[in-house]
Amino acid sequence: MLVSISRSKGSLAAWTAVLLLLPAWRTSAAPGAPPDVIPRPAAVTSRPGSFALGATLSVVVSPQDPQARASAQVLRGLLSQGTPALLSLKVHTGAPRDGALLLTRIDQAALGPEGYRLSITPQRIELAASGPAGWLYGGVTLWQLVHRQGAGPVIDAQLIEDQPRLQWRGLMLDSARHFQSPVFIARLIDWMALHKLNVLHWHLTDDQGWRIQIRRYPDLTRVGAWRQALDGRGRYGGFYTQAQIRALVARAAARNITVIPEIDIPGHASAAIASYPQLGAQPGEVPAVPTDWGIYRHVFAPRQASCQFLSEVLAEVLELFPGPYIHLGGDEAPAAVRGDVDVRACVARFVTAHGRRVVGWDETLTADLPRSAIVMSWRGVAGARAASAQGNDTVLAADPQLYFDHRQSLAAWEPPGRLAPITLRDVYEFEPLAADLSAAQRSHVLGLQGNVWTEHVRTEQRVALMAFPRLAALAEVGWSAAALRDWPDFERRMAVQVARYRQLGLPFDESLFGVQARVDYAADAGSARITLAHQADFGDIRYTTDGTVPTARSPRYAAAFDVTPGTPIAAATFVRTEALSRTFRVQTYPKLAGRRSSAELTLCGVAVPLALEDPAPARGPRAVFAVDIEHPCWIYKGAQLGSVRSVVASVGQVPFNFQIGADRDRIRFATPTTDAGELLVHLDSCDGVLYARIPLRPAHPAQGVTVLPPYPVRAVAGVHDLCLQFAQRGPDPLWVLDYLELHTS
Repeated sequence: MLVSISRSKGSLAAWTAVLLLLPAWRTSAAPGAPPDVIPRPAAVTSRPGSFALGATLSVVVSPQDPQARASAQVLRGLLSQGTPALLSLKVHTGAPRDGALLLTRIDQAALGPEGYRLSITPQRIELAASGPAGWLYGGVTLWQLVHRQGAGPVIDAQLIEDQPRLQWRGLMLDSARHFQSPVFIARLIDWMALHKLNVLHWHLTDDQGWRIQIRRYPDLTRVGAWRQALDGRGRYGGFYTQAQIRALVARAAARNITVIPEIDIPGHASAAIASYPQLGAQPGEVPAVPTDWGIYRHVFAPRQASCQFLSEVLAEVLELFPGPYIHLGGDEAPAAVRGDVDVRACVARFVTAHGRRVVGWDETLTADLPRSAIVMSWRGVAGARAASAQGNDTVLAADPQLYFDHRQSLAAWEPPGRLAPITLRDVYEFEPLAADLSAAQRSHVLGLQGNVWTEHVRTEQRVALMAFPRLAALAEVGWSAAALRDWPDFERRMAVQVARYRQLGLPFDESLFGVQARVDYAADAGSARITLAHQADFGDIRYTTDGTVPTARSPRYAAAFDVTPGTPIAAATFVRTEALSRTFRVQTYPKLAGRRSSAELTLCGVAVPLALEDPAPARGPRAVFAVDIEHPCWIYKGAQLGSVRSVVASVGQVPFNFQIGADRDRIRFATPTTDAGELLVHLDSCDGVLYARIPLRPAHPAQGVTVLPPYPVRAVAGVHDLCLQFAQRGPDPLWVLDYLELHTS
């Protein structure tokens, strides 16, 4: 990654070959356009000529500056990523010389602690900063400039003077719901550094898991780090040893990233109470670490013993995390439990007494909150407004715009998550400094962060997909002045950024340039109309109809087109000769008058809309179902039923592992006529004429998805909406729809 890069021989020819793999269109942005750098620099001045890169490029630092030498080693690893010829980059001490990258110092007053000045002339490159943070970020900019060239091993001569707009530019990673390996988190730290992000808020404890080793209380990880797997096959979980945490914190510090641990208090405490039952308000109230998502009523008992326990836990936490902040949660804690001690207040006093600042979610904002406390505003932006008006520092972590467990589009190929999309543009257009904030309030807005909650983000790859490229947008919002932000230009620069992601092996979501397709079948099943689209206003969609991979010479999509059902469609987005997206494939089916997946149907409600993953099979691909868990009902709009002779439904079952309180009792189902239940299809409305009652018996004992036998229906003239609901006796397990097909035979 940024440091642990092995040395290998390189040559100018090899370096040129690497650069020629990058397309020439990147070398010629429109005159006056900013360089292809994310986040956009504060000031860029073009100069005549260019600096020629070679295999013998060295980093030169002053022999009197050991800190600069250490930063140069970090830059060596940084600049070599994806560029094999720079693996032989060497660090030297001595006098400045031409043909080298020089690290020099400037006074902090010039550009602040994280700012830098990058001067590129035909003779040399000089990177000036007040310390390691500025050298790192100037190196990131230089790395991006290297990775935009396509005409040869040169960098355009220019002067970049840059510094961040906001001091807190972060990512919240939820490791409590699903455990990510230390190896992955190390990679994530590197990826954050390449976006000039400087805070990793690490959510380490919650109802579903305790992830941090505490030597004084070993049962926190022996018991609290593990829960029963949803498929019933053994334990699920994991934890981080103190040695692993120290290594990750050190790695982050070398990349100017502060790691902030979150120990949730007083709620979200079920895993801790399962480990040490005496911490609960009632004996035995948490017999095991829960497997459900949602809000539990279990809190640390309001007794002095809880304060003592948590203070001893925090004593070890403070040793592991030397940064200035400790997050104590404070959200979604039931108010019903009363006692002699305010647990959160006593723990906050302990943290403050040890010279750290307490961070809490916006529920912690009260009139008597100490002014040293930081309020993290997650319920929209209201908490940040109130905190800043009161004189407390605040960080924007607003739901929904900065909640990265939302999918980024409605495409069926998106990973599971919250169903209401938060697009790359939604993040880019979020403004943390509202125009009507006073100057005093603005001074209390430290910054913003994206939050990857992992209830529905099971794998490490999906964490990356949820985070990127939205973290690129967040990075620019946090770094670049509002007046410099420009969505069309950001799209153009993202076309270069996704190529960097591929070179790095960084998994990212393709919603910006990825091709989404809609298939509409003719009523007589004789043809299928294909509509293609992507979110970007940049690049051309190219497609094929013979199963081959599209190229830049394939037909350009301009309008919907018709094909014979059964024709395979493949599509990708291109700019000039380069593919900006992977190839997306669309299947069409003969003898159908219609087909819709649950993601393509309209949900009847929007209470808790989710893209839920089937827990089966234990290994391999799993189906993802779009469903509102409080109103499991779907609408198939505009069905042409005149030639339909049967319907085929694909269905699954998911555990109802949601703590939603009294809302669960309000979920209503039609009464089934069999023990297994049925899928009901009504015409025109959910109270309309019954069109089909499809037995679920063939799917009842099965795990995973079941395609039910064709169910014969009568011909119905005209176009109708279909309402799809399940008749069942309760919500657990919850029947869900995979897709519905309308067959003409």
